[in-house]
Amino acid sequence: MYFRIIRNDILKSKAITLTTMIFVAAASMLVSLAAILVVNLSGALDTLMTQAKTPHFMQMHSGDFDAERLKSFAEQNNNVEEYQVVEFLGMDGAEILLGDHSLSDSVQDNGFSIQNEKFDYLLDLNGNIISVSDSELYVPVTYMRDNTTKVGDKAVISGKEFTVAGFLRDSTMNSSLSASKRFLVSNKDFAELKGLGSIEYLIEFRLKDFSAIGEFETAYASAGLEANGPTVTYTLFKTMNAISDGMMIAVILLVSILVVAITFMCIRFTLLAKIEDDYREIGVMKAIGLRLSDIKKIYLAKYAAIAVAGSILGFILSLMFQGMLLENIRIYMGESESSSVALGLGMIGILIVFLAIVSYVNFVLKRFRKISAAEAIRYGTSQEKKTGAKRFSLTSNRLVSTNIFLGIKDVLVRKRLYATMLVVLVISAFIMIVPQNLYNTISSKSFIQYMGIGNYDLRIQTNIPEKTNEIVKTIDSDSAVSKYTVLITETFKVKTKNGSEENIKVELGDHLAFPIEYSEGRAPDRDDEIALSAINAGEMSKKVGDVITLVIEGKEKNLTVTGIYSDVTNGGKTAKAVFTDHSANIMWTIVCVELSDKSLVGSKVSGYSAKFDFAKTSDIDEFVSQTLGSTISSVERASYAAVAVALVITVLVTLLFMKLLVAKDRYSIAVMKALGFTNSDIKAQYVSRSVFILIVGITLGSFLANTLGEVLAGALISSFGASTFNFTVNPLTAYLFSPLLMIFTVLIATMIGTSSAGQIKISENIKE
Repeated sequence: MYFRIIRNDILKSKAITLTTMIFVAAASMLVSLAAILVVNLSGALDTLMTQAKTPHFMQMHSGDFDAERLKSFAEQNNNVEEYQVVEFLGMDGAEILLGDHSLSDSVQDNGFSIQNEKFDYLLDLNGNIISVSDSELYVPVTYMRDNTTKVGDKAVISGKEFTVAGFLRDSTMNSSLSASKRFLVSNKDFAELKGLGSIEYLIEFRLKDFSAIGEFETAYASAGLEANGPTVTYTLFKTMNAISDGMMIAVILLVSILVVAITFMCIRFTLLAKIEDDYREIGVMKAIGLRLSDIKKIYLAKYAAIAVAGSILGFILSLMFQGMLLENIRIYMGESESSSVALGLGMIGILIVFLAIVSYVNFVLKRFRKISAAEAIRYGTSQEKKTGAKRFSLTSNRLVSTNIFLGIKDVLVRKRLYATMLVVLVISAFIMIVPQNLYNTISSKSFIQYMGIGNYDLRIQTNIPEKTNEIVKTIDSDSAVSKYTVLITETFKVKTKNGSEENIKVELGDHLAFPIEYSEGRAPDRDDEIALSAINAGEMSKKVGDVITLVIEGKEKNLTVTGIYSDVTNGGKTAKAVFTDHSANIMWTIVCVELSDKSLVGSKVSGYSAKFDFAKTSDIDEFVSQTLGSTISSVERASYAAVAVALVITVLVTLLFMKLLVAKDRYSIAVMKALGFTNSDIKAQYVSRSVFILIVGITLGSFLANTLGEVLAGALISSFGASTFNFTVNPLTAYLFSPLLMIFTVLIATMIGTSSAGQIKISENIKE
């Protein structure tokens, strides 16, 4: 019996049934995709870092080091499982030619290494440890992803020819957020290239107990070991590898939660519309003594069937789309060993959605208790109690036409009914605007200010301090330069609470010339002040106003913390100060340059790169693009998908809601027709209702997108290390194009959804 009733009902209302199933499928697909992607990303990342045996602690170091002292430290520290010193041969990008492409414009520190013996292995695309032959070159996978080169290409490194034999995954330098990229060559080739570049050492440790990494870092610093470079730990390696795809997954997860919420509202729409259509029949069934539970089963069975079909379709769609979304993860990290678990979790997510839908339908059907059999049989529709808008009278209206006035008044009178559609439109606007704002923010030039780097045009970095004056002299005499500043990074000892000493990297110079964003406080401007990166402030338990003690030229100096900022450079552990220091602890120098004519950036990068062959000159826009490129691309794709989802939701919800209204308003429509209102008048009233709700919805949605949305996006961005965050909004897309798209789709859906109003006959719908 139930099967026959369900079949007949579906055939009678094919459009509404199909629309409801689409919403269930969309919600199920997104929930399943989010679960599958999260598990695959986590699993692939764990597999990569396990296969590569990623170091728990890496200290990059330029200059000489004492091998015996390092060995003694490693042997005496009970937590050290293994350690090694890896040579990284840095080379200017102009000396690296891959096929037809030079790396002269690369902002990465490109270098060459041999395969490691103990851990930190470089892997091929099958996850195997690479064994490289003479004259072969294995290239970082990022250069395959951007189509710089392919297997079989000829590569020329400082005049020496190689063949690109394959691509490598590097668990420590895979991410675009990593400033360095390693190429793999044989021992013989490395020895031949060694005199053509500069050697940097990667001092790496694997620990027996990683939870004691903090104690190990303190012990390393207290031992006075080599630390002329960034320090990075296992946790940061993991975060940097996951960030690009993690951002995309987070956007999908946010959209999926909102779509699930909208699905429940749409099910409520369709259920109420169906109840309205069947109002007299429900009254008859109650009048003849049919139990309430039996009546509910008829509707519950139909929506359970729709939920089953939608869930199955959603799961199939998630399997179809997962390949495209997993492509980046598979290239950079390989296959996850948890793929079967991911599918299982995806199915569990869909099962939860299904059970939630059935439970919600059962909850909505409780309104059957309020239906009066006599009233239902007599009127055939529910009799609403209309309240509100008493001061909003037609006689006092002078601003709009009668039809528009009646449409707006109906919204104000039946606020509870229209509230559901309003909430859906608010969520749709939120879904459309937030990902766009997130994409505009991380792709804007100013975003770099949240990452610990000022907003300027050129960045010239050298590890040879004595060459700084040569750069400054040239910059100072260049008429195209409107402003510049010199920032010198040095290593100092900082006193901890327990009296021990740790290393801290301090950037000295004028920090007001090209200011960054501070999550708390301000930049230092006196020689007894210092600003700390968020990671340093957290590890030292320092906040604005606290005092830290540095050892400068053998003497202790107290500095007041004036600000806390975000930083993605140097492992996120930096500080900024303005005092002067004459010791020989300089690690590198950065000259920040602003040009009076931005169109000269390209020529200046080329000119300075040729003149300062001992330094790396970068266009800051290119620096941002190459550093955040994959993340920007992932969020861009997610933002386009969100716009499409929001528009589809808007169309379907408006269609459903208009059909619900027409079903509920059959009596009112018949009365208006009897009074002389034409079909076009009635349509105009419904259009004015839709547009009025839409305007309110877009306004509220935009407000929430820039308040709550900014908070949610800030939580995602904080995984970069950015502890402060404000949206960079493109007003054309956020406040013009997006609303216009929503208005256009709502108008079309309203016209289609109210087309049945013209078919309502006066004689059949006016009752005494």
